[in-house]
Amino acid sequence: MKIDLLDKRRGSIRTLAYAEQSQTHHFDPEILRESDIRGIVGEDLKVEDAYFIGRSFGSIVRLCGGDTIAVGYDGRLSSPELATALMQGLKQCGLRVHDIGLGPSPMLYYAVHAYTLHGGIMVTGSHNPGNYNGFKMMLGNKSFFGSDIQKLKKIAAKGEFLNGDGRIIDHPVQADYISRLLQEKVDLSNLRIAWDPGNGAAGEVTRKLSRKLKGEHILINCDIDGTFPAHHPDPTVPENLKQLIDVVVTKKCDLGIAFDGDGDRIGVVDGAGRILWGDQLMQLFAREVLEAAPGASIIADVKASQSLFDMIEDAGGNPVMWKTGHSLIKSKMVETNAPLAGEMSGHLFFADRYYGFDDALYAAIRLLSLIARQTKTPKMLFDTIPCTINTPELRFDCAETEKRRIVDQVRNRLKKAGAKMNCIDGVRVETTNGWWLLRASNTQAVLVARCESHSKSGLEKLYAELSHYLRLGNYTGNIPVN
Repeated sequence: MKIDLLDKRRGSIRTLAYAEQSQTHHFDPEILRESDIRGIVGEDLKVEDAYFIGRSFGSIVRLCGGDTIAVGYDGRLSSPELATALMQGLKQCGLRVHDIGLGPSPMLYYAVHAYTLHGGIMVTGSHNPGNYNGFKMMLGNKSFFGSDIQKLKKIAAKGEFLNGDGRIIDHPVQADYISRLLQEKVDLSNLRIAWDPGNGAAGEVTRKLSRKLKGEHILINCDIDGTFPAHHPDPTVPENLKQLIDVVVTKKCDLGIAFDGDGDRIGVVDGAGRILWGDQLMQLFAREVLEAAPGASIIADVKASQSLFDMIEDAGGNPVMWKTGHSLIKSKMVETNAPLAGEMSGHLFFADRYYGFDDALYAAIRLLSLIARQTKTPKMLFDTIPCTINTPELRFDCAETEKRRIVDQVRNRLKKAGAKMNCIDGVRVETTNGWWLLRASNTQAVLVARCESHSKSGLEKLYAELSHYLRLGNYTGNIPVN
């Protein structure tokens, strides 16, 4: 998907015309999330919001002594216009804006690290439906999230913008990014790999990357298309992996790799068509990382299997359970000096031989590198991961205004019942049958849940208990029979 310069100029003219009418701006509070900014385009997220995000965030960069920033955008139909408005706002703060163009979010993160820029903003709706879009931000090489995002609201509402004479620089980085990925030594001579970027922003990089790797590569859905014609670009939903599984099985591939809409989450399918979730992949990576860094802290989110935390401890590492959210995880990695972190949803973070941000393409290369060094076949290697009886990530539709209230009510009910639970992010409840989790999604209008047990009957009891507490929390939506 290419946007010509005329389209970008038209977007700039419209944005600047709006800017001349107002020197203050009020964002819809629903778009200011914990880890990023995200909303429905044309409803709670508009083009003028992008411009004032640029004005507000650009002012913060300037106040912190910065004068350079990178901007990238994904393949959604609304992304070019939002990126244009954003860059105009940043430029008017006096920043040199490095326009890296269309590509995955980790390519933007790479640009900030590799060229020592003072910040970065990625225009992306990530794995959300096509009518969504948003902004992931970096101040320096650190995530900008939580209370920091709320500062944008205050700056815009008061019109406290810094002014300056900045400029926009066309700065393609894709070739350098691919070269950095290929610094990992990978010999796939005897392997057949299927790839599915889901028509998302990682499509072009995937195509070029696979051409530089040995082995046989079968690519599907590599054309970047913001309508996502093949399937929704979210590899945490089994339905979205059906096409990849079919290719892996029928073409007798050793492995299938999928990416989400902006290329920061990975999905993996083995040669037998089994889905390997993020916490399962983490067990393979944790063993490798702990061999090089004995005793290191390894972070996983509250949705991760207990078998992962047990494995890290058994291997001599320090398991750390933390909140879900890419920005939250990255911040915790810095705090604990962890060389590895991951989420069940497929965000994987490597800080041992990489930069510490979530990059699904790099995670794919690390996985392939690990496989290439084994004497075992990929299937034999994956068979070493302990089997657990659990649900995938469960999602219950819930209004943005209701989801946290319901979780709070469930938590209060559990406290009164004397339940053993971890409240670091929602509630993770431990019982004699295993554990179950309920939390409010940071990115979607859903409640997220998961259950894990030692037996099928135990899993059924956990799901029944989860359903019971959802009702006690006054959740009125549909709870499917497990």
